[in-house]
Amino acid sequence: VLFAPFLQSCLLCNIMFYSLEGVNLTAAKERGQLVFLEGLKSCLDLLFGEEEEQSGQPSPLQFISESASNLKALFDFVRTSLTPAGSDSWKGPVLLVDDLSVLLSLGVTPVAVLDFIHYCRVAVCSQLKGNIVVLVHSNEDSEDEENELVVNSLCHHSDLILWAEGLATGFCKDVHGQIKIIRRVSLELTAEQDHVQIYQYKIQDKNVTFFARGLSAAVL
Repeated sequence: VLFAPFLQSCLLCNIMFYSLEGVNLTAAKERGQLVFLEGLKSCLDLLFGEEEEQSGQPSPLQFISESASNLKALFDFVRTSLTPAGSDSWKGPVLLVDDLSVLLSLGVTPVAVLDFIHYCRVAVCSQLKGNIVVLVHSNEDSEDEENELVVNSLCHHSDLILWAEGLATGFCKDVHGQIKIIRRVSLELTAEQDHVQIYQYKIQDKNVTFFARGLSAAVL
């Protein structure tokens, strides 16, 4: 998981995403603070030819119906959404992509995926001084070389990495996994090593509880 702070205005490219740390995304969308691309619906509209007939514009997911891995239409959607009609560009926007691994499953090449993220980084981070949050999946035993290439590249360019994984000891009803927080101090070209913190967590009905390793309330 690649993480950047969540600011007031944001752009969200996602299949299904309804809430984030108590933030009501539905209300944010109604207030014009959120642009939401529902991937599943867009795919269906594209396949049945409904989206282009209604809007007259290429679908952001146009690459699905093409042989080439071209994510230009998706990036154009991002760039256009960052400048809402009749107003100035958002200040400090956040781009959320959940989940980037899906693009590889749809046949997009790793180079095209990394190019897309690179252009997004230039538009969001460099030009608008915003942040990008990207979700990817990885496994130490994975044989998917293309996915691991994307994951390693994203980790190399990220300021903050949240790595969530299960417990090495297996299932536990009181501890559902652990999360490693890596702050990439090395990106600042200093002699310091990256800061690493590890916490364990338990998923509850409406929230998640984090605690230091071995300090679960059930253990104490």
